[in-house]
Amino acid sequence: MTHRLIDSFKRVLLVSLLFASCSVSAAKIAGENFDDQIRLADTDLVLNGVGVRAVLMFKGYAAGLYLKSKGSSLEQVLAVKGAKRIQMKLLLDVDAKEFVKAIDVGMRRNSTEAEHIAIKDRIAAFEHEVGLLGAFKKGDLINLDFIPAQGLVVVLNGKTRGEPIPGEDMYAGVMKIFIGELPVDKKLKAGLLGNPAL
Repeated sequence: MTHRLIDSFKRVLLVSLLFASCSVSAAKIAGENFDDQIRLADTDLVLNGVGVRAVLMFKGYAAGLYLKSKGSSLEQVLAVKGAKRIQMKLLLDVDAKEFVKAIDVGMRRNSTEAEHIAIKDRIAAFEHEVGLLGAFKKGDLINLDFIPAQGLVVVLNGKTRGEPIPGEDMYAGVMKIFIGELPVDKKLKAGLLGNPAL
């Protein structure tokens, strides 16, 4: 009888440990899960941080930032070379035109005039590709990936959309929308940089 109790206890303990390990394998925010690790372009990336884009009581999307190694500032993140991913999980319906407008404003606010001139044609191409998507629905998954051999790649619900937009400077401009000096949302920036209490 004692052996049965011990065996039963061991099984319960093992199951508990398994579930515990599963529970820490992802970060959760606004009801959305983000994997702690992903693989992109034959590169292992780690979750740098997560945050939510919100205006008053409305939550637009939950986002996660993936890098080869963690960074807690814009400078540190930009210094990390190789593949990167900004992942967004939409929490409400959004017209693509509004998305394009946010891209335009965010990139202008966080770029010098020289930086903006250098990538303006690529910004226009990016905004054109996003505009062609028409609308995003609640539950959609958008990945803004940087693949060194290609550039910025837009992936909607697992499907690549449009052509890659080359240039590490272009992707840096996109990242500044989220974690630049004048980010789209300060709390989102803090979360993506791993400082959610800020």
